[in-house]
Amino acid sequence: MSAKNIKIHIPFGDVSAIGPGKADLLEAIHTNGSISAAGRRMGMSYKRAWDLVDTMNRSFREPLVLTAIGGSQGGGAQITEFGFEVLRRYRNLEVKANQAIVAELDELLTMLTPQAH
Repeated sequence: MSAKNIKIHIPFGDVSAIGPGKADLLEAIHTNGSISAAGRRMGMSYKRAWDLVDTMNRSFREPLVLTAIGGSQGGGAQITEFGFEVLRRYRNLEVKANQAIVAELDELLTMLTPQAH
């Protein structure tokens, strides 16, 4: 997301069930096949990535990510069909929200103090 886009977080109690970072993490897990590899790619620790996945899995009525314990076949993680649906709906929400505010946001941004380069 660029600085001109709003960031949407879907609240669930005291936590964010999903937001831009968690959506990016889901995509990275899908691409990399593991939580640890996704975390590394995003510059976060395994613990941080795991905590974010755990929050998502506890927040939704079905898990978004399934994990396999390591061993001779190796571990890994995959996004569930439900997880892909949540991700799709979240990304659509981002697009629609940003389209809805673009004109007003552009006007508001012209009111900011110019930054020195």
